[in-house]
Amino acid sequence: MTRAPEVDYFATSSRPGWESLPPSLHEALAVALGTQVTSVATPVSTGFTGGFAARAELADGRRVFIKAAQEGLHAYQAYQREAEVVPQLPEAIRAPAIITTAHTPHLDVTSYGKDRGEGPTGGRWFAVVSEWVEGRMPGAPWTAEDFGVVTAACEGMAEVLRPSPLDGLSPFAELVGDDVAVLAQILAGEREMPVGLQGWLPRVLPELAELVELVPEALAGDSAAHSDLRPDNMLIDNAGVCWTIDWNWLTLGPRWIDWVGLLPIAQHQGIDTFTAIARSPLTADVPKDHLDCLVAVVAAYMMKNTEAPPPPGCTPALRQHQRLHAWTFLDWLAVRRGWPTVEV
Repeated sequence: MTRAPEVDYFATSSRPGWESLPPSLHEALAVALGTQVTSVATPVSTGFTGGFAARAELADGRRVFIKAAQEGLHAYQAYQREAEVVPQLPEAIRAPAIITTAHTPHLDVTSYGKDRGEGPTGGRWFAVVSEWVEGRMPGAPWTAEDFGVVTAACEGMAEVLRPSPLDGLSPFAELVGDDVAVLAQILAGEREMPVGLQGWLPRVLPELAELVELVPEALAGDSAAHSDLRPDNMLIDNAGVCWTIDWNWLTLGPRWIDWVGLLPIAQHQGIDTFTAIARSPLTADVPKDHLDCLVAVVAAYMMKNTEAPPPPGCTPALRQHQRLHAWTFLDWLAVRRGWPTVEV
């Protein structure tokens, strides 16, 4: 491969329709909402899970956003964590408010799986309902205007998330602990070099491995971080305000983690992120190696399991997303570190 893969972030998920969800979940939602769901839009096609996610109209005139998943899928735990976290976020953070949740605690055997060619299925379901925000995804591709709006939002979030207003968060370094080992395993011949990346990667792998060893120092901090901030987890509304969604991976780390994690893709799409780093109050005084350590860690994470089937409930687009991010994060580091990138 001679260039980064392309990913259409408007078509990365495969989600069930409203009518295929268990009737008992429909009923539980009506009880929790205090009114009937009268119509539901086509599920959104962003994201990488198979959880239900769509705008809904209610009999009392409200418009809401409903997400739901069956036990056993990644989204089942993710939606519960989001419902727990969002009410604890500072008011200054623009995240769609949680309206209610619903669940089916009993065994609910339905035709859901049968209709999808999987045979009858049963189990608990969980749904979270949030306010509906009319908006669009930034960074598709990045423009200077959207980058400025998102940067301002990240700077604002950093101000109110340090120190963390939420208790019990794990350090970001723990979240990426296994990923740090990926590069050492490749160097030791214990893991194969991932395919579909730059031909010069083997030559810089030792320095990449040295960068991730800085994790305990570089990624320590007392700020709460979203830890999964990317364009399809953000919305810019009609008034130009940036909202953040999918708050289910919060960790503790430096206050700049979320913003720096957006930079390599933005650089790939023509934004001068190197100048932005020097100007932003988030990063102007941060050691270069600390910033590069984060980017190296994310690259290592994205290089892991690229050839494996996606986890249960996730779509194949997840692996395409990983390759794109690994590629662009490595390119970003190549400029910063002066790596020779001529193919040999």
